[in-house]
Amino acid sequence: MPAVTVDNILALPRITDPVPSALPRPVLSVTTAPRGFEGEGFPVHRAFAGIDMRHLDPFIHMDQMGEVHYAPGEPKGTPWHPHRGFETVTYMIDGIMEHQDSHGGGGTIADGDTQWMTAGGGILHIEAPPEHVVTSGGLFHGVQLWVNLPREDKLVAPRYQDISRDRVTLLSSPDGGALIRVIAGELDGHPGPGSTHTPITLLHVSLARGARVTVPWNAEFNALAYVLAGDGSAGVDRRPVHSGQTVVFGRGDTLTIEAADQQDSRTDTLEVFVLGGKPIREPVAMAGPFVMNTKAEVITAFEDFQAGRFGSVPATGGFAEPPQ
Repeated sequence: MPAVTVDNILALPRITDPVPSALPRPVLSVTTAPRGFEGEGFPVHRAFAGIDMRHLDPFIHMDQMGEVHYAPGEPKGTPWHPHRGFETVTYMIDGIMEHQDSHGGGGTIADGDTQWMTAGGGILHIEAPPEHVVTSGGLFHGVQLWVNLPREDKLVAPRYQDISRDRVTLLSSPDGGALIRVIAGELDGHPGPGSTHTPITLLHVSLARGARVTVPWNAEFNALAYVLAGDGSAGVDRRPVHSGQTVVFGRGDTLTIEAADQQDSRTDTLEVFVLGGKPIREPVAMAGPFVMNTKAEVITAFEDFQAGRFGSVPATGGFAEPPQ
């Protein structure tokens, strides 16, 4: 872990040191994600559980999927399920997942790839490990994030962005102690490949033991950091954090993360998923896989799903056979 690395971090573009007048963002809270199971039974950490929605907007939900080493026959996925009114961002840090939808889309996400699915007006979707992974077992680790859509985009046509690992923007901290992967949005003038309806920034940061990084952050965005692995601290007051915890930052211009000098046997680095966005500030009515503005709209989503207006599942009930 993780799949996307570099041989010489000092050859990468470097973010700049913050200006003296920059206001550091304070740490408002640190919460520990409870464990659960998703789909057909793969383990997850519910990263946003217990956090007030006003600190999350425009995000709705996030799971850390794994990290788990499956034995042969153990890998699991999800059955066919609907979505409406939001976007799912699936970032595979390690491992392979196949996906397919009711509109004919599909593909493979593997080892550092990101799949950005705008469900919009409605889609049916399935995600599962390929057959050879089910047979052999292996490492599975990723993140799935739900990004809300503003009212005017709730019913847009579904679409995909397949962001391969070689398209992710790679940056270094000024001293080379942190590798920063920009998946969407921009950091210090360096854009990532993901295109978003709502302005957001998504980063995966790896910090060497004892390394510290301070990144500039849009003052209009909220700011969150989820620890994927390792131990360290957040904020200028060095609030302790460890694997499976989510940090909520307050207002300001920069956020700081630092890796502990000693890490556990599972990792040599502190791995952090950093995210933030401009709040939509609209009512949220949510039921299962539907994220709308009103209860009536959620009821309509259920009715449209039951009436088959999200498309159809292949007759096989699983992945469709490839065209001959």
